[in-house]
Amino acid sequence: MKLRACLTGLLLCARLGAQLTLSAPAPAAAPVEAPKDALGRTTPRGTVKGFLEAGHKGNLQVAAQYLNTRLRGAHAERLAEQLFSVLNRRLPARLMELSDKPEGSLTDLKGDQDLVGTIASAQGDLEIVVERVSRGKEAPLWLFSSQTLEKIPALFDEVNAVPIDSLLPPILVKTTVGGIALFEWLGLLVGLPAAYLVTVLLNRALSGLAGAVRRRLRKDPGLPDPEILPAPIRLLMVAAAISWVRSAVFLPLLARQFWTSVASVLTIAAVAWLIIVFNGGLEQWLRRRLLRAGCVGATSVIRLGRRMLDVLIVFIGLLVAFYHFGWNPTAALAGLGVGGVAVALAAQRTLENVIGGISIIFDQVVRVGDTLRVGETSGIVDDVGLRSTRLRTNDRTVVSVPNGQIANLSLENLSARDKFWLHPTVSLRCDTTVEQLRSVVEGLHDLLARDLRVEQDSVRVRFLRLGPNSLDVEVFAYVRAKEWNHFLDIQGEILLGCMECVQTAGARLAIPSALYLEAVGKAELDLMHPTPTPR
Repeated sequence: MKLRACLTGLLLCARLGAQLTLSAPAPAAAPVEAPKDALGRTTPRGTVKGFLEAGHKGNLQVAAQYLNTRLRGAHAERLAEQLFSVLNRRLPARLMELSDKPEGSLTDLKGDQDLVGTIASAQGDLEIVVERVSRGKEAPLWLFSSQTLEKIPALFDEVNAVPIDSLLPPILVKTTVGGIALFEWLGLLVGLPAAYLVTVLLNRALSGLAGAVRRRLRKDPGLPDPEILPAPIRLLMVAAAISWVRSAVFLPLLARQFWTSVASVLTIAAVAWLIIVFNGGLEQWLRRRLLRAGCVGATSVIRLGRRMLDVLIVFIGLLVAFYHFGWNPTAALAGLGVGGVAVALAAQRTLENVIGGISIIFDQVVRVGDTLRVGETSGIVDDVGLRSTRLRTNDRTVVSVPNGQIANLSLENLSARDKFWLHPTVSLRCDTTVEQLRSVVEGLHDLLARDLRVEQDSVRVRFLRLGPNSLDVEVFAYVRAKEWNHFLDIQGEILLGCMECVQTAGARLAIPSALYLEAVGKAELDLMHPTPTPR
């Protein structure tokens, strides 16, 4: 039922577009104001539209008023009937291209003539022309030209030989639902699903055959069947079938206009869908290459670009569809520009973070797994997004730092270190002798010089200062380590070696001085601090 309702809506929209595009406003400047005509003959489009409406209703008396002929009465009505039959069966379904200006298109034929279309016949191509005629003091009117009308009777005999109406049961032709013939409803509700079902069955057959050949060549029975005809390709096949049937069968003009609109809509949707599918495949290919190259963060930019391109494709498809039905997309484009400026101003901070994220990702300043310090926050990078970067702190909490803030602050990447700085200060007691101090300095230097994990050119051990509570010995060296935790292990071993050097030299590490107070009785306090005798 839902499919039937959707198809019904598509039929009504396409039929409405086929009929109303004749009166849609032109995309150019405002047309010149002209006196009104009761039959709408002030423009080429109005003349063709009014004539087709009168002929469709069977009102030949009114239809004859659209002809520039000297015939009157029944003869004029007969000529109008023949012209309607010829146009209804042979005129190309491009009615929305007719000019809606009183002066015409100014590009076809003479200045007072406008080309409606060209009909192929056995005697050659016949141009259907409307011409601007002035009758006395009345405003100029657009009428079907007398030269065109002279050739209509002969063309009518040729066209009337094989009408589609005579090949169908009368109930399918004369019965209408919503102004649409029953055979058109059947074509939409039965013909379209049947045509698409044929493409589905063809896809299954071709996919199964290709899958069998693929498994046989690769000798892998677990390989799936490839999809030979994706859904967009199947829609294009249905649109091509509609176009072929429309050209092979003589349909009424409005029916041909309707099926032309349906084929155009299917083609636009299929092409847009096919580009989106190709865009998705391109994204997957780029993601795999970036992941192999270690650019994990760049995949977020690829995903954003793919989604933005998908939205742009859908928008362009809608604009093309609107243009096909005669609607002016200029206003939509202007509104999009104004709306884009408004959105950019409203989302200034968000755009700042997104642009900052893109610059961080492509500059590769930060990667997942790096240890960062941003301001007072430090942690391991959990994820680099387009809006923010997530850090996992040592407390195992997650901190989200906006990318705009990272781009503006000083960023310290602790994981980018190629070596680690070892700089402990060994504090000895003040009663340490000179020999003991010299022995400690030499022992520490030999300890670092023997360690292959220490960069030898950077080793410095010096007696630094005579402190108030200690004799300070400075140790300076760079340690080659893979990462921070590895450095901490090496540093612990070296510090233990430093303590052994101090003990071997007979010295002792300085302990910070502390003052201890113990509460005593009043008698003891008097003995320690006697009260002075007054004189």
